[in-house]
Amino acid sequence: MSDADLTPEIEAVGAYAPRIRISAEEFEDAWGRFHAPGVAEKAVPDADEDAVTMAYEAAARALGAAERAGEEVAYLAFATTTPPLAEEDLTVRLGGMLGVSDEATRHVFAGSTRAGTRALDAALSAGPWSPPSRDDEADVDNRDDEADARVGLVVAADCPRGDPDSAEEHAAGAGAAAFVLSESGDAEVLARDEYAAEYPGVRFRERGSDATEGLGVTSYDRRAFTETLAGAVGGLAVGEVDAAAVQAPNGKLPYRAAGSLGVETDAIRACATVHDLGDTGAASVPLSLATALEEGEERILAAAYGSGAGADALLVENRGVPAKLALDGDESVSFAEYLRRRGDLTSGAPEGGGAYVSVPSWRRTLDQRYRLVAGRCPECEALNFPPEGACNACKTLVGGYEDVALSGTGVVEAATTISQGGAPPEFAEQQAQSGDFGVVVVALDGPDGGSVSVPSQVVGSDEVGIGDEVETTIRRIYTQEGVTRYGFKVRPR
Repeated sequence: MSDADLTPEIEAVGAYAPRIRISAEEFEDAWGRFHAPGVAEKAVPDADEDAVTMAYEAAARALGAAERAGEEVAYLAFATTTPPLAEEDLTVRLGGMLGVSDEATRHVFAGSTRAGTRALDAALSAGPWSPPSRDDEADVDNRDDEADARVGLVVAADCPRGDPDSAEEHAAGAGAAAFVLSESGDAEVLARDEYAAEYPGVRFRERGSDATEGLGVTSYDRRAFTETLAGAVGGLAVGEVDAAAVQAPNGKLPYRAAGSLGVETDAIRACATVHDLGDTGAASVPLSLATALEEGEERILAAAYGSGAGADALLVENRGVPAKLALDGDESVSFAEYLRRRGDLTSGAPEGGGAYVSVPSWRRTLDQRYRLVAGRCPECEALNFPPEGACNACKTLVGGYEDVALSGTGVVEAATTISQGGAPPEFAEQQAQSGDFGVVVVALDGPDGGSVSVPSQVVGSDEVGIGDEVETTIRRIYTQEGVTRYGFKVRPR
């Protein structure tokens, strides 16, 4: 068997959605109407969340479900229509957060709500990523351990926005899904196809704008959606499916396309996330696919649509893949609070900025901020964070610490709350959007015993006290000079 005969399969899935939710009723009370049929509530990103942090959440869960480490990833694809920056390769930041090798292949997919399935299709075409061993290039069974470990990671994350009283804004949600691909997965993509037909004006975002728009011609929009999806699905021998992950600009349109796609509405409902998360853009179909895989659906159709218009269709056979999904919401907000979280009701950062940390200085601390790399003292073996200067335990001026990665779990040793007006200037905009925030000192666990005290912000409105168990995640810290600083924060376990 040659390497080209091997096709990557889905080994594990992960998914994430912000826990903050706003209901359709809140929009109706504010506007007197709601333009997103079928959406009961939608997910709202917190002030320190964006497409990159949601991608990290989903990817970390997928790698955890696969029992893989970031360093095993040889191919990383990231899909979004809402990148925090219009120009920057965000797979580098995402890869750094996950510990992906500097030599891994990276690709960004953007500009269309079908970007998530485009990324998955490209990864399937590019793999496998484990080259034959040098001893026998024809024998794929003679692989060394390092080659066997190489996997692909595809992540789609999105948080679209629209003009305040538009159908796009009323439906706009947030979420992310991630897939670990390898030669030994338990979900196989049996067939895939794509189709395109020119339908300009259905959904677009003008250069320099954050708001997605549409002409709102209902019959035209529906025809573009249905024809394009049916063209992609028509190229496959779909047959009967247990679940259908269909692009969902709202909670009604996917079901209108059911007949053209040859699927039952119950198959769409079996894995639909739009009713509880809203329109998740490029993550819409990946999230529904992840849900179907997690639910154990055996034969799954994934049909993604991007305005313009193009569509992808994938037929998946699921034999049971491990999954870690975090899609539940537990914090409801009013419409006014929703606008505040979006930053529509804040005055911006104060004049003069805050404590200045240059980008080069911040970069030198990425091992600590992303991967919790501490140092073990060569004299007394105590853990130090950050690993620099004199040892906190024995006070020896250490020439070099042994790198040690902390576990990311720990216990709160001290806690306080930063109230309005008390935040340093660099955190003032975050506080204006999300309100008071907690700051703690937490004893983070070492990999083989011991702990080290570390200061950290607390995620969102979580309240933690002394003795509480917490875990770390990656969020935005603040933005200065147009460059966002990301790093760890903690939340209850």
